[in-house]
Amino acid sequence: MKKTMKKVQVLNNIQFAAIFDMDGTLFQTNKILGSSLERTFEILRSEGSWIGNTPLATYQRIMGVPLTVVWETLLPKQPAHIRRQADQLFLECLIQEIKEGKGSLFPLVMETLSTIKQLGISIFIASNGLEKYLEEICSYFGLHEFITDIYSVERSSKGSKTDLVQMLLRDYRIESAILIGDRKSDIEAAKENGLTAVGCQFGFAEENELADADLFIADFPELQIYLSKWILKATPQ
Repeated sequence: MKKTMKKVQVLNNIQFAAIFDMDGTLFQTNKILGSSLERTFEILRSEGSWIGNTPLATYQRIMGVPLTVVWETLLPKQPAHIRRQADQLFLECLIQEIKEGKGSLFPLVMETLSTIKQLGISIFIASNGLEKYLEEICSYFGLHEFITDIYSVERSSKGSKTDLVQMLLRDYRIESAILIGDRKSDIEAAKENGLTAVGCQFGFAEENELADADLFIADFPELQIYLSKWILKATPQ
């Protein structure tokens, strides 16, 4: 896995931060996932590298894991170079679908990010997605206006969400943070880094997958309410 090196220079500690997962949390990946995966496997079929149906249901079950795990799971009998080819094809298909306007954010994401920023909370993304993919989403939907930094799994030599969040916290000297996500890996990353874990009930999570979250949200207005109370409680009166 190629590791993206990016120097972060922070002069002061960040008091409050909200760390978001991307797929199934901010972005409705399901709107482009099936068609992008189908296009990828159609190319593999045409080249004789795959026989049978596209394993969409399998991918939906494991959505959120690092892409190395994705292709080991979807292409268990194929050699490494075919997996690398599938990875590149899939990335290209996803980005093309975003450019074509087929993806969308969850309702009220932009309004929520604006409110969070107005509260003085720094916003980050920590995702198992690739940097080009995350950058395309942020550029297309104008998220850079609100986001301090994007941490792709490519920054982590371990390919782990827990390690990625730990790196983010250290780089930006964050004092207090919450992590918002829809998969077990998000909850584990929060817990193992001593953060409050917010489970999104509208993403890819299966039943009981978010059981260890500290709180749950069914939509973004609920998150706005919680964060407003969090800041009020933490700020000296």
